[in-house]
Amino acid sequence: MTFQAQIVQLSPESMVEEFFRQSEGNWRSQRRYYTLKDGETQEVISSIAVHFLEQGNEELIQLARLHKLADETMLKCGALTTWESNYIGPSPKQSTGATVFGVLGTALHRDRGFSTSKPIVAQFTMRDPKTMCLRTEYSKNVFEEELRLIGTQYRTRQTIISRAGEEQMIGQYLEKRI
Repeated sequence: MTFQAQIVQLSPESMVEEFFRQSEGNWRSQRRYYTLKDGETQEVISSIAVHFLEQGNEELIQLARLHKLADETMLKCGALTTWESNYIGPSPKQSTGATVFGVLGTALHRDRGFSTSKPIVAQFTMRDPKTMCLRTEYSKNVFEEELRLIGTQYRTRQTIISRAGEEQMIGQYLEKRI
């Protein structure tokens, strides 16, 4: 008797769906932004809540409308992320907000971007089932992000922001499930 191994190729949509499901929950985020030209460092502590959204969820329908998609139920899945952030010196401030993400193919539709309140679309790849890479471009900026699940209790994130081909800022994050 011979045994043939079958390799199952998961679609990017299936992989990101599982990634969002595993990310669901409450997180404490410690991050640091490095401004490369002037060497300034900004530290931020945040409470983040991630809620998985099934296809057809009202938030995804609203997101599809915002992006003027032909079918309001075509986003395959998504996530609602809310946060409360405290920026610690040199520019202390507080920030709260929410972002809705919706998946269609290898596009990640968002109701807002990192530095804009306008809807945007990022392109994503899944390096492996635990690592999502995003690339977003708007306002002459390029945002490259990597989000990685480490076991069930931790996530790491790194963001590189560039303008005109020159890196401007790096953000590094460690997030712990609470």
